[in-house]
Amino acid sequence: MNSPDIGATPAAARPLPDDWARTPLTVVMPTYNEAGNLPGMADALMALPLPGLRLLVVDDSSPDGTGDIAERHAERHGRDRMSVLHRAGKEGLGRAYAAGMARAVADGARYVLQMDADGSHPADKVPALLGTALATGAGVTIGSRYVQGGTLSEAWGVHRRLLSRWANTYAGTILGTRVRDITGGFNLWREDALRAIDLASVDSAGYSFQVEMKYRAVRRGFGVIEVPIHFEDRTVGESKMNLMVQLESVTMPWKLRARARR
Repeated sequence: MNSPDIGATPAAARPLPDDWARTPLTVVMPTYNEAGNLPGMADALMALPLPGLRLLVVDDSSPDGTGDIAERHAERHGRDRMSVLHRAGKEGLGRAYAAGMARAVADGARYVLQMDADGSHPADKVPALLGTALATGAGVTIGSRYVQGGTLSEAWGVHRRLLSRWANTYAGTILGTRVRDITGGFNLWREDALRAIDLASVDSAGYSFQVEMKYRAVRRGFGVIEVPIHFEDRTVGESKMNLMVQLESVTMPWKLRARARR
């Protein structure tokens, strides 16, 4: 196995060159009851100086009407720039991401960005992630909370900070990776990395999707770069973390390790 190039890189403050800015990039944004957050996130992404950017919202039949709101915004911004994938029901964050990312690749995206709808991931960092990916050739570019320059919301208490740090250390130690934010969800993927990983074969249904995807990329020798970001706490709506999701996150690293040894 090739050793991946893992490290932190400063975000680019200058606008991207025109040919880079036009790179086909699809942001995949799963939603479930995000009616209060989605409009602002969609508008922020559409305002970026990235003419190659498209937004794909993956809605799991949100009871609060998020899917309908997404459709109205897609109509306003143009169907060539924003679209909605409606799914029959809530099957987990990982399943939603896998469906959206597969659709993005099939539709010709050169890069695919995972991004939460709750406002925790900064839209203004998207050009920096894309610029870093293009400059380095990394297969995965992570918007990282845990490299130098990365910060967390002041709204996070000590318990939550320690739990997040522990989860990263736990998964990273079991899997033997040097990725510092292996649990983070703000990740830019090169199209060929996603094809090599084979999204249809990913087991994780919940948040452990983030860990499994990065581990598979490292195992396949793709370079990983981490770009520092400020991670904000959601101000509207509720977290989708529940006991089953937590249990999957605890057991999945061991399953991945056992599978790799076979």
